[in-house]
Amino acid sequence: MWNLRRPTYCDFVTYASIFLRASLIGLSQPRSPACSSLVKHAWRKSVCPRRYVVLVCAFLLLLMVPAGTPAQQPTAEPTIHRNSLLEGPPATAPATERLASVTGTVLDESGASVSGADVSLLPRDGTQSHMMVSGAGGEFSFIAILPGSYFVIVNAKGFALFTSAELVVAAQQTYEVPGVSLSLAGMNSEVTVHPTDVIAAEQVRAEEKQRLVGILPNFYTSYVPDAAPLTWKQKFALATRGTFDPVAMVGVGFAAGMEQATNSFAGYGQGAEGYGKRFAAKFADGRSSDYLTHAIFPTLLHQDPRYYYQGSGTMKSRLMHAIGSAFFTRGDDGRTEPNYSYVLGDMCSGALSNLYYPQANRGAHLVFSNAAVGLAGRVGGNILREFLPKHSTTNVPEERTP
Repeated sequence: MWNLRRPTYCDFVTYASIFLRASLIGLSQPRSPACSSLVKHAWRKSVCPRRYVVLVCAFLLLLMVPAGTPAQQPTAEPTIHRNSLLEGPPATAPATERLASVTGTVLDESGASVSGADVSLLPRDGTQSHMMVSGAGGEFSFIAILPGSYFVIVNAKGFALFTSAELVVAAQQTYEVPGVSLSLAGMNSEVTVHPTDVIAAEQVRAEEKQRLVGILPNFYTSYVPDAAPLTWKQKFALATRGTFDPVAMVGVGFAAGMEQATNSFAGYGQGAEGYGKRFAAKFADGRSSDYLTHAIFPTLLHQDPRYYYQGSGTMKSRLMHAIGSAFFTRGDDGRTEPNYSYVLGDMCSGALSNLYYPQANRGAHLVFSNAAVGLAGRVGGNILREFLPKHSTTNVPEERTP
């Protein structure tokens, strides 16, 4: 019989170090021309150098996880580093003299004004748009906007959607949009081609209104099978919108209450102070996980953080699609690839949790347990997205007919 023992954290670090050293030596060892050609070909087919660097850096971050403190040692009061995770640089208001304005009048083909039309001023980079309704004379005016490139999109009942050419607005300029003329719906034979990031911005705005049973955020479900890829700004904006949603904050409070009731992480203590520490820890866990899995790693690895609704086929195929989406995702180029963003994001979020969890609970086990909980949550969330009736989500786009 073999004498088996449970591997320790030091064993994990030793094996990881040997693995990394062997990988780096293997990359630097001289090879024959034939072997070198095969290695280069395999390298290009498997993963790009940038992705390899990101994977190694993430793994090194995990190696920095403390091995834990014996139970008999005195535990110091944990310090929760909220600022580094939750607070960004102070926002500064733009100087008034740099602001500009965009005005115009919505007309129909006969030259009559169109009132009550929804007018959107969309930045070229796909960031937050400005919206208003045209006045009684069809007029609209966007004031105190930053200089830059914009599109004007007009949507009025009974008329075809209007999209202007790109507008370049300078500082202190009052730009008047020419030729905002709407044609009747179904009568417009002109095809307008929108830039990809503009299409993505419109789709993101629609996704931000999606809620299961009108309450639970469902922002990361795409009901458009060929959705446009997100820019890095849109990935960060969507992550911010989802992670700070009021419903998410209620979930944090509920999870902290459950931990308080079961006395999980006893080092936090009880009472109001213990609940506050648990709330802060759960808040930091969720925010770091959301940003790492939905914004930071998807940007670095060029992956789409959204779940793509299948909605058809057998129950088995839909179940396999929901579970598999936690492990495979769509790249920004449309290809299916391993979901490094979710796996690395959950692991690194678990590593960061060692900064603020009680000393007795820190170590590799905390990393892997938090990562397992995050992965299980994503699988369960994907199954709910797939099998809850589509009409139970608000603002779902209508299916397009081929």
